Amino acid sequence: MTVLEALIPLGTAGVVAALATPVVARTARGLGVVDRPDDRKVNQRLGIPLLGGLAVALGLFVGLAAALLVVDDPIPLRGHLEGLLLGAVLLLALGAIDDRHPLGARPKLLIQILAAAIAIYYGFRIDHFTDPVTRSVFWMPAWLTWIVTTLWIVAITNAMNLLDGLDGLAAGVGAIIAATLTWIAWQAGYPVGIVVGCAFVGALLGFLPFNFSPARIFLGDTGALLIGYVLALLALEGYRKISVLTFLVPLLALAVPLMDTALSILRRIRRRSSILSADRFHMHHQLLQSEGSHRSAVLSLYFLTACFCVIALSFTGLSGTAALIFLGLVVILTVRLLRNLGLFDAEAREIEENRS
Repeated sequence: MTVLEALIPLGTAGVVAALATPVVARTARGLGVVDRPDDRKVNQRLGIPLLGGLAVALGLFVGLAAALLVVDDPIPLRGHLEGLLLGAVLLLALGAIDDRHPLGARPKLLIQILAAAIAIYYGFRIDHFTDPVTRSVFWMPAWLTWIVTTLWIVAITNAMNLLDGLDGLAAGVGAIIAATLTWIAWQAGYPVGIVVGCAFVGALLGFLPFNFSPARIFLGDTGALLIGYVLALLALEGYRKISVLTFLVPLLALAVPLMDTALSILRRIRRRSSILSADRFHMHHQLLQSEGSHRSAVLSLYFLTACFCVIALSFTGLSGTAALIFLGLVVILTVRLLRNLGLFDAEAREIEENRS
């Protein structure tokens, strides 16, 4: 795939998303699909339209269509693209309904599992792992492949939804991660990952100026679920390269939303409440408190995401014992970082508040 073939979906998606966003905003207002702040939400401005994910999706879909027109041999793209599009449309419908009439956790989870099953059926799978020392490849049985891949897709989809708490946060973090995963797919020579990644980065960048603080439109669940789903599938494209520590690279690229989700689950388990319950102790809440402004908190999380993405890219050139040593250092430094950010203290404060 040439650079020009990659730039066409990038540019097309960006232009379409930028043009579509004001139209989606007016439509959302006309339908009454607007944000209704509560005590848990950071944003307290009334009437900000939701459904921003529709503009991102339109940019992505048109960008993919443009790619199919210019790529010399589009046949290898079609199978995976069909699976991605079907799952994405399903989650867009779920998010749009939830933005208008909030749904419970159970129906949302069931639809996410169905979207994951569609992706797996069309070839997005975690079907092997690599021994980091011997470089031996171990293939999973089909039933385990379905379970592990479903868990991965659903986890990333929800992780991005949880992260969507500040103006421009999910869209910007998603664009940084998507660009990293696209570069990994380029290194591995996987055209689906390249085309989808370029179109997705373009769509997010076209939408971001309208969503950055002070936001004129929100992604809503429509967009947050879409971003998580596409990132999960992009990660699986890069994962297909058989290399040392195969799945570590996308895990590191997605470290920020995954850490936020893991800490949230840990908090809720320790306080013996549902893991689906809400709170105000996410990473963006703590950074907003320490930084004092939306923009500073969001830019800090952009920087943190970019740092983990650089680390992820560095692991593509490591092997054997060196990779394991480097991984150990990354884990130690990450724990220290979370402690410095006060996230462990936040958890302790919440537990104490619930006991009192």
